[in-house]
Amino acid sequence: MLRSTSLRFDPGLRHLRAAAVGLAATLGAYASALVVEHFAHLHVDTVIQAVVLALTAARAQRRMDGTDRLLGLAVLPLATLAASAVRYVMADHAYAGFALFVVAVPATVWVRRFGIRATRAGTLAVLPFVALLITQGPVMAPVTGRTALWSAVIALIAGVWVAALQTVLARDEPPAPQAPPKPSARRIRPSTRMALQMAAALAAAFVAGHLLWPDHWPWPVLTAFLVCSGARSRGDVLVKGVQRTVGAAAGTVVATLVAGSFGPRADAAVVLIFVVLAVASWLREAAYAYWACGVTAALSLLYGWFGEASGDLLRTRLAGIALGGLLGVGASWFVLPIRTRDVLRRRAADALAALGPVLSPGTDARDAEDFTRAVELLEQIVPALRARAPLSARRLSGRTRGVEVVEEIRACAAPAVTLSAAYPDPVPAEVDALSAQVSRNLIAVRKTLGRRPGVQFRPAVRPPSTAPAVTALLDIDDHLSRLVVLLDSGSER
Repeated sequence: MLRSTSLRFDPGLRHLRAAAVGLAATLGAYASALVVEHFAHLHVDTVIQAVVLALTAARAQRRMDGTDRLLGLAVLPLATLAASAVRYVMADHAYAGFALFVVAVPATVWVRRFGIRATRAGTLAVLPFVALLITQGPVMAPVTGRTALWSAVIALIAGVWVAALQTVLARDEPPAPQAPPKPSARRIRPSTRMALQMAAALAAAFVAGHLLWPDHWPWPVLTAFLVCSGARSRGDVLVKGVQRTVGAAAGTVVATLVAGSFGPRADAAVVLIFVVLAVASWLREAAYAYWACGVTAALSLLYGWFGEASGDLLRTRLAGIALGGLLGVGASWFVLPIRTRDVLRRRAADALAALGPVLSPGTDARDAEDFTRAVELLEQIVPALRARAPLSARRLSGRTRGVEVVEEIRACAAPAVTLSAAYPDPVPAEVDALSAQVSRNLIAVRKTLGRRPGVQFRPAVRPPSTAPAVTALLDIDDHLSRLVVLLDSGSER
């Protein structure tokens, strides 16, 4: 079954290798933290912090370059000190501490407005705050200046393990596609919207959690954070909210049934936690529900390791997870929401803009790679387009044509790669003329997408040549002709 699954979503086993590297880094950080804990006379929450930071940083830094990984070695310790300060305030003044939390976590989202490097730094900076939520309850130890400094050291150790092993063992990872910032004087930036949504969801989850479950408030807060984290649009947050809530609930139920087989402080439970996290890290690429299921199962096993009677708290956990999921989805839908069709239009425009240089005779492999990354970003919203259909007045047509727009642009990727390697030198006159025609049609499609009057689409004249460059250009032109029909239909207006 696992082999069949891997062939579907991980045919080259690239995700499996990345998960193995992440697990190796996590185990290295775990062993190092055990040594530090013993000689520095720290609490076990230090070890748990190392595991959380290494596992999540391995995912966040998987497709970063060496410069970003070095940046991570500075960001993680500094963010850990900030999280320790918030935790210190939270211990005596819960609402004051969480007010700081609600400011700090959305700030890591807001900084995306400053570009790709700031986005990556923000992604790493939020990880110690996630660890703060996980180490609440039976895991938490009092915070002092000494423990805060040691926490920063542990964060650095975890970062070193991740950066070192990924640099040595994961050199074949392509860079992650990143949406370029879109400054506008008339509209609120997406990063600002997402930050405000995150703040609203966290504040509501914290207040509700403290009122309903004073001893277990982190459960709805953590779920609300996960649901809002990385949500690209209303449709996207709905898909992820359902996956995260259902997956987390399933993981809690399974772990509760299994935890009864182990006693407190059982070594077998620790081994099972790492196995669950390793499998969940790999299957995350198939569906986020697997990751949510694995993480919550690991947390349930962890609390069982501390002697917490998980069976007695099953209903409370499920209720907290469900409430956090609802609050996360609600915040993303009603607080400055980002419409799915707007994300589709923006990312389709970015992809078509990236296709332009590929059509020029001077194109090379880098142009095709840029277009491929833009297509990857566009493909990310397909599940949201499908989820939007039941809630849309257009129903089937809105869903189908939105997905078809993505598919037609994606279909240009293969001929674009061929074209980048097939242009003859020097370029024959008929190929140059065909390139000009297809480029003109691309402009027509872009203007249609932007609802601007402009160039009329005219199918390119087929030359007698059957050279690879000619075939690729004609293939792209065919997809553009179908795309302009889809856009002219008004389904995405």
